[in-house]
Amino acid sequence: MKKLLPAPLLSCALFVLWLLLNRSASPVSLVGAAVLALGVPLLTRGLRPLPVRIRRPGTIVRLGLRVMWDTTVSNLAVLRFILFPRLRRHPADFVHIPLQLRDPNGLAVLAMIVCITPGTVWAELSLDRSMLLLHVLEVDDAQAIAAHVQQHYERPLMEIFE
Repeated sequence: MKKLLPAPLLSCALFVLWLLLNRSASPVSLVGAAVLALGVPLLTRGLRPLPVRIRRPGTIVRLGLRVMWDTTVSNLAVLRFILFPRLRRHPADFVHIPLQLRDPNGLAVLAMIVCITPGTVWAELSLDRSMLLLHVLEVDDAQAIAAHVQQHYERPLMEIFE
């Protein structure tokens, strides 16, 4: 079964997404969704370095809500920069964040979280994966930013993936 369906969650998501995008449950759409849901995971199987093991699914909800909140707050801060550039409080800077998270899937999710949050950019990850260099649009206290990333993103990701 694992050979035919290597990523069942991805297959389900692709199947549903295809039907939603087509706004139809016609036989042609169902066949197209099935082909996509079975084909894409098979074709991309070699791109996944490790199988994903989710240890605490409830933590995903908490992390998702936190990311939504932080993204909303960051959007408002960036809007303030655009509309009122003179009200900028602090300059942009790079922040070094020590990491304990080592799981490649968890690091990939952390990269996505950082990239979708306006005002932050993943700049570099050290070779031993122990230090993240993050560019932040407005830096008042670099240690507070590092602590925020560690507490609100890294810890939940470690609960989920490690």
